[in-house]
Amino acid sequence: MRFPILACAIVALACGSDSPVMPVTGSHALTVFGMGMVSDRFTAEVWVQGNIAYTTTWGNRSAPGNAIKIWNVTGNTPALIDSLIVPGASTLGDIQASDDGQLLVVATEFSPGSIVIYSLADPAKPQLISRYSSALTDPGVHTAEVQRVNGQLYAFLCIDPRAGSPARLVIVDLSDPAVPTQVFTAAMGKPFVHDVFVRDGILFTALWDDGVTIWDIGGAGSGTIANPIALGNVKTVGGEVHNIWWFHNGANGEKRYAFVGEEGPGAVGVRSSGDIHVVDVSNFASPREVAFFHLDGAGTHNFSVDESRGILYAAYYNAGVRAIDVTGDLSSCADADKGSLGRCDLAKMGREVAHWPDGTGGVYVWGVKLIGLRLYASDMLSGLWKLGPVSFPPD
Repeated sequence: MRFPILACAIVALACGSDSPVMPVTGSHALTVFGMGMVSDRFTAEVWVQGNIAYTTTWGNRSAPGNAIKIWNVTGNTPALIDSLIVPGASTLGDIQASDDGQLLVVATEFSPGSIVIYSLADPAKPQLISRYSSALTDPGVHTAEVQRVNGQLYAFLCIDPRAGSPARLVIVDLSDPAVPTQVFTAAMGKPFVHDVFVRDGILFTALWDDGVTIWDIGGAGSGTIANPIALGNVKTVGGEVHNIWWFHNGANGEKRYAFVGEEGPGAVGVRSSGDIHVVDVSNFASPREVAFFHLDGAGTHNFSVDESRGILYAAYYNAGVRAIDVTGDLSSCADADKGSLGRCDLAKMGREVAHWPDGTGGVYVWGVKLIGLRLYASDMLSGLWKLGPVSFPPD
């Protein structure tokens, strides 16, 4: 999240939305199982590990965004079981468990900026292992992605810019979580490096108005974690590149598309803007935008993709959650379904298949996470929701 907080945002529940964002024709409502309420803080990112969910908090409501909420999500309604306060943090962002379920990593802002690393030996009671901070994580770690490259676990930290110091990427080796070690850093982004996506030894960086840059870090040649080699760049329409998902199609193995979130101006609880952009990355040296998804009156934030079924779930702030069919050829469509610059317009193509909420209720959804037969949505205004994914019937 980067946009300015307007006065209305501080009392978001009372403000309402400038205008309702309605579902498109043919989109059906997702099943709602239950909601766990958070009223003292704005809820931010969500991660789910087994029957435990973790949500971070952001900004300042009646209390600062320095709490990690821990939930039991076994039943239909998420049950809050604990809350961890992160000392010295005024706002939290990304939260993610390592792929082996052993570690939980949380990004903190603002100065000095850090990642906090917990043991998940008992997932319901994370225990602090270490806190990594350096001169290069100041004034804040906005996002932190935890991924394994060639068997080794790393954290990719996107550092806030400040006067006289540009945004930068810092990569930290987590092989010994008690003593994280920096292995790479470089200034990048205009003005932000906001997020990354790492898979198969390939690094995608979200560089705001500098677009998306694709790097080899061990998957396509001589690049390494310590010496990433740039493979290609694309500047998507509108800029403001916020997040990326490189789609591995579970049906046919295709790795052709990356989905790019654009975060335009907005105000918490009131309005948002920004499209989903589809980039053909079949040639890393020459990526090109081929399609987009637009909603009037709303903008996207973070994604979770069901790659086996080809459904992208997008957190869409005041438009809730939107489920989009991303199967098949997204670069080819009828002339009537084309938008600006000849790109395919996924909305005109009827690609939105489901949505939540089913109405005009005041939500402001930050993140989504698909786990098995449940979809979790973190709403900044109300807390953690448990939903059914596309075409999944209620119990």
